[in-house]
Amino acid sequence: MATDWLGSIVSINCGESLGVYQGRVSAVDQVSQTISLTRPFHNGVKCLVPEVTFRAGDITELKILEIPGPGDSRQCGDSQMDTGIPGVGCQVGPSQNGTGKGLKKPMSSSAPQNIPRRTDMKSQDIVISPQQQCSKSYMDRHMETLTQSKGFRRRHNSWSSSSRHPNQVTPKKSGLKNGQMKSKDDECFGDDIDEIPDTDFDFEGNLALFDKAAVFEEIETYERRSGTRSRGTPNEKPARYRHDENILESEPIVYRRIVVPQNPHKEFCTDSGLVVPSVSYELHKKLLSVAEKHGLTLERRLEMTGVCASQMALSLLGGPNRLNPKNVHQRPTVALLCGPHVKGAQGISCGRHLSNHDVHVILFLPNFVKMLESITNELNLFSKTQGQQVSSVKDLPATPVDLVINCLDCHENAFLRDQPWYKAVVDWANQNRAPVLSIDPPISEMELGIDAKWSLALGLPLPLGERAGRVYLCDIGIPQKVFQEVGINYHSPFGCKFVIPLHSS
Repeated sequence: MATDWLGSIVSINCGESLGVYQGRVSAVDQVSQTISLTRPFHNGVKCLVPEVTFRAGDITELKILEIPGPGDSRQCGDSQMDTGIPGVGCQVGPSQNGTGKGLKKPMSSSAPQNIPRRTDMKSQDIVISPQQQCSKSYMDRHMETLTQSKGFRRRHNSWSSSSRHPNQVTPKKSGLKNGQMKSKDDECFGDDIDEIPDTDFDFEGNLALFDKAAVFEEIETYERRSGTRSRGTPNEKPARYRHDENILESEPIVYRRIVVPQNPHKEFCTDSGLVVPSVSYELHKKLLSVAEKHGLTLERRLEMTGVCASQMALSLLGGPNRLNPKNVHQRPTVALLCGPHVKGAQGISCGRHLSNHDVHVILFLPNFVKMLESITNELNLFSKTQGQQVSSVKDLPATPVDLVINCLDCHENAFLRDQPWYKAVVDWANQNRAPVLSIDPPISEMELGIDAKWSLALGLPLPLGERAGRVYLCDIGIPQKVFQEVGINYHSPFGCKFVIPLHSS
């Protein structure tokens, strides 16, 4: 029965050493276990010999590409085997592989081919033979003789596309011209197109069928019903807020929340835009007196002032970047200049808190026979720290320090400015190149012997001049009703802080 497969076009894979051969079966010898191919192709290139014989031991895989039908036993001419695919160009009759189709394959030369239009495809005939309606099992029975020897393997899924279904028809590619076959490039890239449109595609007409407005309206309706976030229109820009701004505003913002009974000589504003008016020294003194009457004693004010002033000083010294356990060799030095009055007591309280934060504090305080009780109490606490107290200018550092805190001046007792120790200390501070922080400086610029870079006001600012430097405001804990008692409509401008900067408006 092996003679039934003579004339079939097969592909034989002989492994990596010999490669792949394709050709038409010319002889099958069951005794010697050999198969011969006529007009063979080796790896897509036509062989120089007309016939090649293979042993069963050399064959690793065998594929049947095309099976001739009954009566189709004639051989193709040599001129029809010039392409890289054997058997292409031969007239194939009805096959026995169960597909029920026979194809007429015209051939063409390597010259350019004219692709037929849609109307030309009607002239191509597809020959379908009733004799091809044989089952796949019939073919399997005839293949047993060929595949029973060692080395022959059959792959059912490697049959040609003509063996998929008996009723499926797939026309072969046509390309006959001048009796020659197409080149490899034409065979690869020159496939025929079943349908080629006669007219160009109408992009504008097809786009007009899409109702964009209706689709967007449907999407917006769905988003409103499902509660998802609307995408908005291209012209809308989302509002951007700062980290300290309120996103949900129930009412307009009022920036003037502090109203004093007298017209302020000077007004300041905070970083958020709140207006902070200045008050006179008499009104400020009255405010502190009323607060002390309600329980905000001098000791409490000194403690609050010392804490706020030390926080500001620590920030000016570098904050966490400077005051770090890894930077023990960069311990900052602060020179604290205090006078024998309440302002001096505030400076001593600040020095105590700075010393507790590992700052080297040098406290200057002149010797007096009688000191205020508040100063005596603060000195007693300061002596328990690692801070250093001096009473002579000669004991102050000769090299620049990190910061100078000025508490020499006060609003009263102007006669102290005529003392020799005061002038000596002022000269030392002006010669030292360290920046100066003044705590609650007086109003008159003529009374300021030391130019400050920063000034810290208490509660409400005084109308300070240019020599006071940049003004900061600290909260010393005065209740709101105390402000109202002295005629000040007050709303706290501090927010989450106890020390805020003020800007001249």
